[in-house]
Amino acid sequence: MTENTSDDMKTAAVADHGTEDRQAAPEPPSQQPQPEPQQGPHQRPAPKVSPWNEPVVAEFRADHGRVGGVFEGGDLLLLTTTGARSGREYTNPLGFLRIDGRVLVVGSAGGSPQHPAWYHNLLAHPLVSVEMPGDDSYEAVAVPLEGEERDRVFEEIVRREPGFGDYQDQVERRLPVVELQRSETEGAEEVDNLADKLFQIHGWLRGQLVNVRREAEQYLAERESSAGTPPPGLNLQIRQHCLAFCESLHFHHTSEDSVFPKLAEGFPHLKEPVGRLIEEHRVVDRLRGELESLLADLRTADPVRFLADLDRLTEELEAHLEFEEGVLIPTLSEIPFPPVGPTE
Repeated sequence: MTENTSDDMKTAAVADHGTEDRQAAPEPPSQQPQPEPQQGPHQRPAPKVSPWNEPVVAEFRADHGRVGGVFEGGDLLLLTTTGARSGREYTNPLGFLRIDGRVLVVGSAGGSPQHPAWYHNLLAHPLVSVEMPGDDSYEAVAVPLEGEERDRVFEEIVRREPGFGDYQDQVERRLPVVELQRSETEGAEEVDNLADKLFQIHGWLRGQLVNVRREAEQYLAERESSAGTPPPGLNLQIRQHCLAFCESLHFHHTSEDSVFPKLAEGFPHLKEPVGRLIEEHRVVDRLRGELESLLADLRTADPVRFLADLDRLTEELEAHLEFEEGVLIPTLSEIPFPPVGPTE
């Protein structure tokens, strides 16, 4: 990296390093971390932050996104991904750029020959959390750019931050460029009862299905209108959004599977419909799994079959959601959200 670009790239380069979902050598017993407190069925442990990044993350959050030292003046965000192998969340500070209104990060890893672990994480689990300067936090779907679009955007990135070009020259791999597409999961409005919370979640799931289908239809239309024989497969935009939907749906139904029996205990008239809902979860989950399997290899995925499988899942899920709302909403509307804890 040249002298005149090193200052520009301090944030992007140094922050790109971090401890994510990698296997580490066992620590001596005296240095092993203490067991974490027991978590509830729907609680997740706090995301891990590497010792190197801990002071950066703490300063970022304490000073509304401003960080001093070698990062001073740089555009920095905090990206939380889910480990591809562990399923544990990890937070990393990363340099970012805004281009045409899009928030972009580059998997430079300081010129390492390997992609950073956070990039592998978001390929496996596209739904990520983003903390921006100014206390703007949101959930996003992480979508790597592809082909000519990636090259065009990377050229603009290098024009603004030449250090990324130096990194690219050092390695054989193509540095990934990832767009963090804002996704307002489960609705932004506050609710005060479980019925409204359920409507929020269902509304988000329905909206994501519509978005995925629209993207798939557009992609299919572009393939059919192209000259010659269209290439097989799907693109990462469709894959990432579909996987984000599938993972959210699976988490939602898994959570309901643990909550519904307790709900039926408190409200005996719900025992039979709750049993039906849990059985329907298994049907929907099978269709979800088939859809995810189709996305395992984008190069050979059949777009026509993808649309057909998506339609099957949509039809089954919509019938399930309508039944669930019909039988549960009257009862859930009387239950406060967030839950009220016991009083002393």
